[in-house]
Amino acid sequence: MNIKDRHDYDVVIVGTGISGAVLAATLTKAGKKVLMLEAGLNAGMYMDVNGSYTTYQGYLDTFYNAAAKVPNSPYPDLKNAQSPNVLNLSNKTPYSSPGYFVQEGPLPFASENTRIPGGTTMHWLGTTLRMLPNDFKMQTMYGRGVDWPFPYEEMNKYYEMAENEIGVSGNVEELKMPNMGENFFSPGYVFPMEKIPQSYLDHKLMEKTEGLKVNLNNKDYTITCISTPQGRNSTPNKKYRIQGVRWDSDTKELKLYDYSDPKEEYQPVASLWDPYTGERCEGNASCVPICPVQAKYNALKTLKKADISKLNIITQAVAVSVIVEDFDERNINGVVYKQYDNQHSAEYTTHVAKGKIYVLACSAIENAKLLLASKAANSSDQVGRNLMDHMVMLTWGLTPEPIYPYRGPGSTTNIPTFRDGEFRKEHAAWISPLDNWGWSWPTGAPGSDLTNAMNSGLFGKKLREEMNYIITRQFLLHFECEQIPEEGNRVTIDDRYLDRLGNYRPILHYSASDYMKKSFEAAQKVSEQIFAANNIENKTLYKPTDADYVVYKGQQYTFFGAGHLVGTHRMGTAPENSVVNSDQKCWDHDNLYLVGCGNMPTLGTSNPTLTMTALTFKAAEAILRQLENQ
Repeated sequence: MNIKDRHDYDVVIVGTGISGAVLAATLTKAGKKVLMLEAGLNAGMYMDVNGSYTTYQGYLDTFYNAAAKVPNSPYPDLKNAQSPNVLNLSNKTPYSSPGYFVQEGPLPFASENTRIPGGTTMHWLGTTLRMLPNDFKMQTMYGRGVDWPFPYEEMNKYYEMAENEIGVSGNVEELKMPNMGENFFSPGYVFPMEKIPQSYLDHKLMEKTEGLKVNLNNKDYTITCISTPQGRNSTPNKKYRIQGVRWDSDTKELKLYDYSDPKEEYQPVASLWDPYTGERCEGNASCVPICPVQAKYNALKTLKKADISKLNIITQAVAVSVIVEDFDERNINGVVYKQYDNQHSAEYTTHVAKGKIYVLACSAIENAKLLLASKAANSSDQVGRNLMDHMVMLTWGLTPEPIYPYRGPGSTTNIPTFRDGEFRKEHAAWISPLDNWGWSWPTGAPGSDLTNAMNSGLFGKKLREEMNYIITRQFLLHFECEQIPEEGNRVTIDDRYLDRLGNYRPILHYSASDYMKKSFEAAQKVSEQIFAANNIENKTLYKPTDADYVVYKGQQYTFFGAGHLVGTHRMGTAPENSVVNSDQKCWDHDNLYLVGCGNMPTLGTSNPTLTMTALTFKAAEAILRQLENQ
């Protein structure tokens, strides 16, 4: 094995997704030397304008030509660095599919991630809601899950850093959520950009949904509809004064800095690669998986801000394990990785990357797999356990008049009413986006609508009339139900299941508890009342052939994955109950940090990327303190 610059690097980071990118940019701008290992192709890492544009256009062409528009459809299917794919889901047991994940069940895990430069931000939706205060104390408030090692209030500073980095668009004044408290935002705080305009569909549904009284478990609730903060560009907010994050070597902390002179010219904070690419959202309705105009944030935009004189990126480098030469010393001694020649060959060379501090910045599943393969950081026996996702139950129907879906981002309005409440003692909470995607998610519309109509013998004018009638009135409501941590939902490894390079494939054990199934039952009751108030003709159909089909109290349900891979190396208060401390440093190793959604002890009801990014700034602060104290 080759040794890469022994201790020449301050930090070695595995992964170039949003967590790795935030760390690389923050650390290099503070003068630290960083090495990054990326499993994906070097073609995606062009830091020049022309190379970036060419690569991205290639992704778009692949997406346009793909028969199935699933999250990973624009990106290369690398045999040497496989990504999971939802097209490989099956309802048959055993679940050992031809895909990357080995699905042991009893239900298949229905989400995926992407192993390319930029990570899963290359296909995320872009929703950037904060978690709620009670999400941080689920055990104390509701006797479910665990508490975080710190309260919401400690996250506010880091949330502001994350919103600055992503360039969040939204309206603080509109975000009225249950039990959010008076200090949810700093006084006078605004988002970097104005909110994305809510769609025509949103406005039509809000006419009869805003203020609607619904009954659940013999209690009345008032439905509210709020605009959704987004990780995509709109109109820069001139009231926003924050310009970035800096390391203060005197106080040993990261600080938000703003204009010292209010007369200074305003420089908008936005998700831009260059002045000509990725300007305002054009409403292309393909946010998952790809924004044709790059208005949506992705992690490569953060990575481009790094000090390239302090940064080295090695691509086609698949991490195998971390080296622990002496467990008594408590230090990691390197990261073993295999660098493959090209995507068409299984030929590779093995290397060891060396640094002072090591960071695993992969997905929750990949981080857990690497630690298990290394027999590292697992004195608590919590590595790989508590795998979570939002279990998404969809309901859909036809509105009495056209609402014109398939315009705008995937969702611009959500119902937050059931994000928190005493009911969490009995069943999961959820958030309900009003989707702009028509029936594309559950039925494959509009392509399936065309196929069905033609199979019914419709052609010409009658076919056009049928398409106009169905597609313009499609409404989709979805319920993202929080999953609580359960030790049995986990990642394991086995020598029987290896990939083409001889590395472990993750084995997933996954199920839906009664706590989850009861939330499906409750959400269905709310959906029925919303549909009735809007005179929506219910077309929802759950089939036993669906991959994640469950029955609860005789009622059938199907849930989908949200792409939110969470848990597996959670934060906690002691080495006995967790893998990392509140700074995301491993309890068992003094120079190993884990970043990403795997650290989150509970999931709550918000998409996790914003929270993950906030936690990464917290970790960056701790890493810089440690380096300066060495």
